[in-house]
Amino acid sequence: LQYYEMSYGLNIEMHKQAEIVKRLNGICAQVLPYLSQEHQQQVLGAIERAKQVTAPELNSIIRQQLQAHQLSQLQALALPLTPLPVGLQPPSLPAVSAGTGLLSLSALGSQAHLS
Repeated sequence: LQYYEMSYGLNIEMHKQAEIVKRLNGICAQVLPYLSQEHQQQVLGAIERAKQVTAPELNSIIRQQLQAHQLSQLQALALPLTPLPVGLQPPSLPAVSAGTGLLSLSALGSQAHLS
């Protein structure tokens, strides 16, 4: 019985993800014509790349984001307690661009299609 409940819950979640992907694709299709030619090419490239993301790559992306989030939380806790000596800068995290965010969202959607 527990297996069927888990299976049903997973199936519902996959349908939700597929619906989200469908809606995001629709939004991208509506917004794309308003972008400059250069940005259109970047978005189309990110979308195509996202369609090719494999499950291990997706897990790696999620793991990296979780680690970056945890690191930023630790830094936020540590910075007020330990002021840096004059001239030293705190370590910085890589910037997340719109393309990276879109890739992550699209990756999640393509995972829904893989299963």
